Amino acid sequence: MKRRTFVNTAGVGLMTAALPIGRFTGREQEHVSGPENPLTAAGLNAYLRSLCEVKEPSVDRIITGDPTTVVNKIGTAWMPYWDTLKEAAATGVNVMVVHEPTFYTHWDLDAWKQGQAFEASEGRDQYLEQVNRKKQWIEDNGMVVIRCHDVWDKIPAIGIPFALGQALGFTEDDIIRSETYYNVYKTVSSPAIDIARKITTALKSASQPGIAFYGNERYLVNSVGIGTGCICDPMQFMGLEPDLFISIDDTIRTWTQTTFAADTGRPLVVINHGTSEEYGIRMLNEQLANAFPSIEVIHFNQGCSYKWITG
Repeated sequence: MKRRTFVNTAGVGLMTAALPIGRFTGREQEHVSGPENPLTAAGLNAYLRSLCEVKEPSVDRIITGDPTTVVNKIGTAWMPYWDTLKEAAATGVNVMVVHEPTFYTHWDLDAWKQGQAFEASEGRDQYLEQVNRKKQWIEDNGMVVIRCHDVWDKIPAIGIPFALGQALGFTEDDIIRSETYYNVYKTVSSPAIDIARKITTALKSASQPGIAFYGNERYLVNSVGIGTGCICDPMQFMGLEPDLFISIDDTIRTWTQTTFAADTGRPLVVINHGTSEEYGIRMLNEQLANAFPSIEVIHFNQGCSYKWITG
């Protein structure tokens, strides 16, 4: 019987609402594993890479750990924080499937090996020291970290932008324009501030304490543009003409897109990167639980990646 567990990671919010699951894509047959046919980390990585073709070279790979490791339990999380990895190990997870880097650069260990991570500085030395400590801990604990980033940003129906759209109440039938990594959804005609309030309410399930709003509150909105991660810069998707853009804090510059929104009135909502992708990683968890029904798959909720401190 398939087993799936959701765990709330300390310091981040618990997502209390069940996310509706879209249709599964790719090779969705059940994979039988057992003593005679054990699933290894390499096999799990190969399965993930089979779901969707992406541009090479890709960051989707085994980041660290022994590829021949037999999978006992699978963990999923947006970000492989060290605290999350420790919590996963305590629950018996020995293979983590994550979306973002483990070692502080997009290309993980490759960037460090090639000397491209940071310019030479005291800061670089301290980061590298931490990279080595974290890597050693992962190896000492028999854990494997697999990154599923490019595939899960691009995969149709259940990937990052689609999952965020579902979390905000949209369906695939609401998509009126689309490009890879980006969808524009139709919505009931409303002032921008009303749409922004609905977004705020929906994202409480990922512990987003509020949203940043720029532009004219009275701007009439008939469509909302949603991208994936850093591929949601309004400047890149002006041609799709959403009335309201949703973007993330890792992409927006306060002297560029937000000033444009203020000057033109075009509404812009900014949310946390972790919030925008948490829902998609929950769908990744569902995909793995369905593909490998004999293995327990545990999701470590993270959501909004910062604590909101008020005086």
